[in-house]
Amino acid sequence: MRRVFFAGALLSALVFPVMVQGQAADPELPSTAQRIHPGDVIRLRIFREEEMSGEFPVDEGGVAVFPRIGEVTVVNETPESLEAKLVAQYSVFLRNPNIEVTVLRRVQVRGAVRNPGLYTVDPTVTVADVIALAGGAAPNGEQDKVRIIRGGRVLEARLSGSETLGEALIQSGDQLFVPERSWFTRNSGVIAAAVGGVISLIAIIIR
Repeated sequence: MRRVFFAGALLSALVFPVMVQGQAADPELPSTAQRIHPGDVIRLRIFREEEMSGEFPVDEGGVAVFPRIGEVTVVNETPESLEAKLVAQYSVFLRNPNIEVTVLRRVQVRGAVRNPGLYTVDPTVTVADVIALAGGAAPNGEQDKVRIIRGGRVLEARLSGSETLGEALIQSGDQLFVPERSWFTRNSGVIAAAVGGVISLIAIIIR
């Protein structure tokens, strides 16, 4: 009985740190409406008016500059409300303008990925899609625990591969950071084999 207790205690001492290293923090994502924010990019398509279509950035004051109509305050608008506003303004120049608005997020991908950098993406794409645009996680990357860096804060959350940027409440200017896997996680197989070997050796010694 004493031998079993001793071996079990040793196993717990060796394995417990590995379990702690593998735990993830609870999600801590602030709630925010999916409206247009400074730093977003407005993709404007006007049917049969290619010269007035394009992508237009939203400046720090929440203003975008569009062809013919100039500056328009777009901050806090939804794509639908901005479409209605632009239809009204372009109706001065065009007859029954057919307008489509898509809001793009500018997101920087950092950490253990193959091609870190700044990407302009549709908020309907998934977090996994954005990581894929960056070449995917590096061999030592922990893709299941993507961190969101926003305004100096680091928010850690388990983001599933099917979760869109909108569902994850990603904003323009955010950074998606893929951390490196811990040494314990990368070498879990080696650790398990070593623990098994140690226990076997102890069992032989204390017979």
